[in-house]
Amino acid sequence: MSPGAAAAGPAAPLIVYRGVRKAFDGREVIAGIDLEVYPGETLVILGRSGSGKTVLTSMLVGLTIPNEGSITVGGLEITQLHSDADWRDLRLQTGYLFQGSALYDSMTVGDNVAFPMVQHTLWDAQEIARRVHEKLSQVGLAGVEPLDPSALSGGMQRRAALARSLALDPRIIIYDEPTAGLDPITGDEISSLIRRLQTTLKVTSIVVTHDLRLAELVADRVALLYQGAVGFLGTYQEFLNSEHAEAKRFLHREEAQETAP
Repeated sequence: MSPGAAAAGPAAPLIVYRGVRKAFDGREVIAGIDLEVYPGETLVILGRSGSGKTVLTSMLVGLTIPNEGSITVGGLEITQLHSDADWRDLRLQTGYLFQGSALYDSMTVGDNVAFPMVQHTLWDAQEIARRVHEKLSQVGLAGVEPLDPSALSGGMQRRAALARSLALDPRIIIYDEPTAGLDPITGDEISSLIRRLQTTLKVTSIVVTHDLRLAELVADRVALLYQGAVGFLGTYQEFLNSEHAEAKRFLHREEAQETAP
């Protein structure tokens, strides 16, 4: 059993969704989801495009506001937060790796990683430089501080963005399609890095993806979204053996495409 899964057993959940709903232009994307995420685990959220994966996680940092329901993080009811000041403490405790890395082209890699520290702390330049080096070393990029993001490969850019998400030592990290656009070998390297960081830093990780290889390598549990709800929840091995129709379609999508009308 992985460290995250072991931690998930007796502990109280860190993140709790209850009856969460969200609609856009009259179309309900999230339709009454109940879900718990435990301290120190890696939960992978799978689902088709448009199934609400990113919508669900973006609620944790106030980028999307639910229409109904309750979401608590560490006992804090975040649906009652409204202003940026209300959200500040939780956002500083949450690292968010955006799809496509979203590094600032006008800054060096080092300045990208330093940006959250400059914006949200009173650390002096020497301390910030030390921490930038530490975070880049954690993702295997020691010494790239002076480079521009464009000088990095796609996989290295993803690592640099991850170093930036670690800048303030978050207790929660949200990964939005972290292997999208990467070749299989680089994708495996990013997956191994995610697992290593979860193990060494004891962070709680939520990984949004449709990449089954990534799910296999990092997941303590898998949640499959289907028709606005959690269609399946369990370990990756349980997912492989699930009789849920959408799980079968997801795992055998080529066969499903061949038999589709």
